[in-house]
Amino acid sequence: MQRLIRFNTVNPPGQELAAQEHLAGLLSAAGFQCELIGAVPERPNLIARLRGRGDGPTLCYLGHIDTVLAEPSQWTRDPWGGELADGCVWGRGAIDMKSQLAAEAAAAISLASRGWRPAQGELLLLSVVDEETGGELGAEWITKTHPEKVRCDVVINEGGGGVFEYRGRRYYGVCCAEKGVFRFTLSTDGVAAHASMPKMGDNALLKMAPLLARFAERQPSYSLTAEPRAFLRGIGEDPDNPLVAVERLRDYDPRLVTMFEPMLGVTFTPTRISASEKINVIPSRAQLKVDCRVPPGLGEAQVRQGIAEVLGQDGFQVQFTERVVGNRSPLQSPLMDAISGWVGERDPAAAVVPVILPGFTDSRHFREAFPDCVAYGFFPQRHQSLFDTAPLVHGADERIDVRDLGFAAEFFRDIAVRLLG
Repeated sequence: MQRLIRFNTVNPPGQELAAQEHLAGLLSAAGFQCELIGAVPERPNLIARLRGRGDGPTLCYLGHIDTVLAEPSQWTRDPWGGELADGCVWGRGAIDMKSQLAAEAAAAISLASRGWRPAQGELLLLSVVDEETGGELGAEWITKTHPEKVRCDVVINEGGGGVFEYRGRRYYGVCCAEKGVFRFTLSTDGVAAHASMPKMGDNALLKMAPLLARFAERQPSYSLTAEPRAFLRGIGEDPDNPLVAVERLRDYDPRLVTMFEPMLGVTFTPTRISASEKINVIPSRAQLKVDCRVPPGLGEAQVRQGIAEVLGQDGFQVQFTERVVGNRSPLQSPLMDAISGWVGERDPAAAVVPVILPGFTDSRHFREAFPDCVAYGFFPQRHQSLFDTAPLVHGADERIDVRDLGFAAEFFRDIAVRLLG
């Protein structure tokens, strides 16, 4: 992992080639068949395959090698130094997601170098580029352009595994689904006039004030789909009474509500506002852009219902600018059984619960390309809690406890043997 961090793969521009060649060299030496393939030569995706002795499922360990930017002046340590200090590895990508990619690769190399081969099926390790800007050159490109090279039955990706505590028990979230986006623009109209005479026109921007206030006051009512219902049951709460469940979470630890309440329905976050192009002109039109996230199974009808509930129905217009439905995998599967069994053995006081990721990952491209595959996000971290980890993602001083690297590598080693023999 330290070596991966020292490759600066900030995207844009990416520059992932050297890091991918490094990984390919390690995996090839262990016995994997490796291929570098990309939409552009300097940004290849790595496909590493370990074939089994007989027919069976393809288990894919999925990771992305690119990272977001880092501003060194805001960091305690060099973002690309990969330093080992205070029991942690520090650097950009330490959580998102060179740690998981390193643990996956270390597990795969340790198995293959000892002569292990799947009894049935194959192990596929896929390191893709360009995830941080949508995957156009990475997972999206490869699943659309070369699906035969990455076709798989089971995918383990980022998005889950951070441990949290509730009422004396530890839980590991398994990301079974990801929200979609139904972004929209609110518009208000007025009459333009010279700004030196405030009462002369009808200021469209001022009409946004009550709308912003309503956004600040509340979110749409909960609309629980299968995943949050299973989550609440898993932590011992009643999914038929989510208001009480949320209050109990808040009383125990308000951070639980911050992390998990977005799973319970549609969310609205206003992010950008614009009005007059000139400072001395009263605007005749104002526009507010809203980032709207929607659980899989819900769509535009529920968004419009939420808009009416939060804002009312008069005094503005709504235009949808982006519609991407959420994606999900089954809550019950052999992979879920394997994850639950492993956690039960390694941390007997803990349990696993399904979660929805408020954002999205490359899993969506695999679910779309291979509808029958089961894709979960899971990178088990026992020592660095979910609350410790979440603020560091895309933030300064990103780091991970080295004990969790070993914990996760053991998971990826063991789960391959359990699923492939």
